[in-house]
Amino acid sequence: MTEKKTPWVGDQVHDAHADREGVITDVKSGTYILRPVHRYWGETWTASDPEKLTVTMSREERLRKRREE
Repeated sequence: MTEKKTPWVGDQVHDAHADREGVITDVKSGTYILRPVHRYWGETWTASDPEKLTVTMSREERLRKRREE
């Protein structure tokens, strides 16, 4: 059985509610703040239900991939 990873800051996730991919930049009072995958500033959105967030790439994987580029 595979355990579902709880999303956290730095993880790339699919937000089922917003139907978009993003990176978690912060968590404040249980609300997740996300930004688009290929942007660092500007547009953000929030998600209050972690059950609607599916980790597509962990923070560790993202950092490893960046180092390999």
